[in-house]
Formats: sequence, structure tokens, C-alpha cells
Amino acid sequence: QVQLVESGGGLVQAGGSLRLSCAASGRSLSSYAMGWFRQSPGKEREFVAGISRSGTSTSYTDSVKGRFTISEDNAKNTVYLQMNSLKPEDTAVYYCAADLRVSPQMVSTTSSRYDYWGQGAQVTVSS
Repeated sequence: QVQLVESGGGLVQAGGSLRLSCAASGRSLSSYAMGWFRQSPGKEREFVAGISRSGTSTSYTDSVKGRFTISEDNAKNTVYLQMNSLKPEDTAVYYCAADLRVSPQMVSTTSSRYDYWGQGAQVTVSS
């Protein structure tokens, strides 16, 4: 069993920054790939960023490339999403998720591939 707890959401003005954290318990981060997804009202949940089990591969959706960075701290068993140059369209509930089945160097971008999910963290970007 894996438990994921997000923190770090909040309200920020456009152009500002936030860092989301996802603390994992139950297994070491090296056991699974991690992803960040987001969902805004009326829209489907979308992939934002992911990092492989090995920690050597990352993937981003086009709209956040160059602005968001995913990283992990194995000692703290925590994954981060650093979000810079935030835009109003980044407003959403952000979820972290764990994929236990993916190959070590791969990152899944499909939500159905992920086995465990956190409770979500609200990010609101004002214009």
C-alpha cells in the first residue's frame, strides 16, 4: 500500500511561483514512477509532469515545459513540482500519483496507468 499526501497549494498572482510537495509512505520512491496531474472544473484530468522510477527520465505536457520542474528527494521520499511563471490557466486541483508497474526508465502520461493517488492540492492563479 502506498499513501500520498500533497501540500504546497495556494493562491498566487500570475507570474508567481509555487512548489507542490508529495510525500510518499509505504514504499521507497525507487519502487514507482511518479506523476503530477491536474483537473479544473468541467475538464478532464490531465497529465502535467512525471519522473521515472530510476529518476533519470522526466516528461512534461507542452503547456508547462520551461515553467514547471519535477524532482524527487529519495531521502525524504518526496516528489516536488516547482511551478514558475504561473498563468491563470494553471488554476486547478493538482494530484500526485504513483505508477508501480511501469518500466524503470519510462513515464506514463495516462491517468489509468497510475495505481495510487493523493487527495489533491488546490492551486489558484489570479490575473
